Amino acid sequence: LLDLQPNEFLLDVGAGTGTLAPHVLKTGCNYVGIELSQTFVKQAKRYHSTKATFLEGDARNLRVHSFPTYFDAAVFLLSLQDMEPLEGVLENVSAILKANGRLVIFMIHPCFRIPRQSGWGFDEKRKLHYRRIDRYLSPLAVPMKTYMGNTTCSYHRPLQEYVGALLNAGFQIDAWEEIADSSRKPNGKKNPNEDIPLFLALRAYKK
Repeated sequence: LLDLQPNEFLLDVGAGTGTLAPHVLKTGCNYVGIELSQTFVKQAKRYHSTKATFLEGDARNLRVHSFPTYFDAAVFLLSLQDMEPLEGVLENVSAILKANGRLVIFMIHPCFRIPRQSGWGFDEKRKLHYRRIDRYLSPLAVPMKTYMGNTTCSYHRPLQEYVGALLNAGFQIDAWEEIADSSRKPNGKKNPNEDIPLFLALRAYKK
């Protein structure tokens, strides 16, 4: 969905330890990752090529950085759902994108994978694995486990909130994909029903 081209500039918002960086650099695109956690930034700089740039910063205040250029593209890789306020973050990303710049959001599916409010069930009569959803429309902040000294919240929001926030921030959605998790688990099992998507990727352009 990012469709990266050589010499373009990509901003990875909430870059963590820089998982995406080597994949971006292979395309010939310039990579800049911004991350709130000082620990993660240090790890990213240690593990990844010096061709990647990592900055400590807040997605709610991107305009304080003196970036050398406006970005052609930006991405949230499993990070936007750990940020608030949603509209403030998206407005900041819009401000550092070029006209017609593109934004890709990859996240756990807000309709089917609500933290601590969803799970798998099995209907004995129908011999069918199904997805149980305990709540959906109500926003929810869920404290997550501490990782490398960092504790975050995951913010569940219904899909309409993401769409509305993108439109209000001046974006136009043009593509999305719903993705089932078909990876093998540590116990060797796969998700019981691959017809139910657990991830959502969408692309929007700055108008």
